[in-house]
Amino acid sequence: FSVKVYVKLNQNSPRILCVTKRLRNSELIDPVSQWRGPSGNILSENSSVKISPTGTLILRHFTADQTGVYTCSLVYKLTAEEPAKKLVMKYFIYAYSDPNYYYEFTVQYHAAPCNSIYNISFEKTLLQLLSKLVAELSCEITLIKSECHHVKMQRAGLQNEIFFTFSVASLDKGKSNTPCQQSTCDTSERLSKARIIIESFFKHQAEITRKTSQPLPEIYYIEGTLQMVLIDRCYPGYGMNPVSHPDCPDCC
Repeated sequence: FSVKVYVKLNQNSPRILCVTKRLRNSELIDPVSQWRGPSGNILSENSSVKISPTGTLILRHFTADQTGVYTCSLVYKLTAEEPAKKLVMKYFIYAYSDPNYYYEFTVQYHAAPCNSIYNISFEKTLLQLLSKLVAELSCEITLIKSECHHVKMQRAGLQNEIFFTFSVASLDKGKSNTPCQQSTCDTSERLSKARIIIESFFKHQAEITRKTSQPLPEIYYIEGTLQMVLIDRCYPGYGMNPVSHPDCPDCC
């Protein structure tokens, strides 16, 4: 059977042994090991492959293209007189990546009539403003859904409300053309800062609406409607089931 090994993308693999635990503690005479890659080719040392004199394999800067079955054959003797024995070991080496964490926000605004162009203009302005707030954190705002509905209020009759759903995601997965400008480029830390900025933005909007003595504008934030959830999604091809892989529940 093949042993499963998980290697994080662009990182080095663990030391993969061409020997069983029992033989590792035995004296082997004239041991000769040979590794073959997923395509069946004999592996030799290069910039991405390191093989020790004892046959231990390390894959450097692991990429998705290197995923597959690796086979090692070991020919050895336990005594000088007996014939040589051959051991074949098979490893299935997978690439995995960290989950693609992002925040999903929903928020409601009192709106102009649902067919009004003012709602569309406001939506663009709001997204541009939010995008500027998180730009220095190398995060991006993406509108997921924008819907205008008639809502019957208990004392105010029918009201027009816009339901916005947008995401806040990190740009460090190949989308960004510029490197992270922060002193730390940790994804979760930057996303956490972006979440705090966005929550503060809407809290400030609610305070302005609450304190104003002027008539409310036609479009304004409805206090208490901001909701947020953290979502993690694996990139296609890098999914791992925590039930099937209990040794790596947090891996994609």
